[in-house]
Amino acid sequence: MNNPMQMISQIKNNPMQFIAQRGFNLPQNIGNDPNKIIEHLMRTGQISQQQYDNAVRMAQQFNKR
Repeated sequence: MNNPMQMISQIKNNPMQFIAQRGFNLPQNIGNDPNKIIEHLMRTGQISQQQYDNAVRMAQQFNKR
């Protein structure tokens, strides 16, 4: 999926599925709360604070367009 708008739509509609499809390990009962998903990924070492910060910066830049 190379279309950024499709990716954004999928993330908004089902963040758990989007993240799981990219090889991250999420428990089935985590739901679709983005904050819980991020907390889990950081707590389990699947993403670092720097990776999270970089993603936030990229999202902010995208929203400015």
